[in-house]
Amino acid sequence: MPAKTNWPDAIQPLLKKYKSKQHPLEYKNVYQLVVMVILSAQDSDRNINNLAPELFKAFPDMKALSKATAETLQPFISKVRNFGNKTGWLLALAQTIKDDKNIPLTHEGLTQLKGIGRKSANVILREAGKPAEGVIVDLHVVRVAPRLGIATGTDANKIEKQLMEVLPQKDWDAGMAMSFLGREICRPTPKCSECLMKGVCEYYKKI
Repeated sequence: MPAKTNWPDAIQPLLKKYKSKQHPLEYKNVYQLVVMVILSAQDSDRNINNLAPELFKAFPDMKALSKATAETLQPFISKVRNFGNKTGWLLALAQTIKDDKNIPLTHEGLTQLKGIGRKSANVILREAGKPAEGVIVDLHVVRVAPRLGIATGTDANKIEKQLMEVLPQKDWDAGMAMSFLGREICRPTPKCSECLMKGVCEYYKKI
């Protein structure tokens, strides 16, 4: 990584642009957030947003979900990718937590639950307004971070580690900011002319 880019400074415009923007999942509370984050793994936020209203009408809270069975839950999530595994994860999680107030809001507590890895835990903590304990690295960040030159490689965990080393903890929301940039501007075919990061971007310098 070239030493010349001072990333804690260079990332500020991006952080400022997306600072209070909510994640694209349309949840109403932490219970809905946790369920939707699990369902959205390897699936689109749009798909999960579409099926959420019916799902939460049937299972309005963790207590209701803890009484569900695969047979009662699956009709609501059968259009979700990998719904078989996700059914098991949600049932196990609900039976462990049992009540909305028991949802753990720490990285360690969340990642001990079925179906929640580092990225999902980082998303849940951010949206619940908790301090970042890691950096969100989704498929957009895996594309954007190496393009910018702030990280290298294609392994989400390694990219997260690099970002945590390069940026101070107070700026770890840069992960979500890069995800929004990846959704809007830095797409597989990027719209570089519109990008506020082009002044520091390695990819842009090359082209």
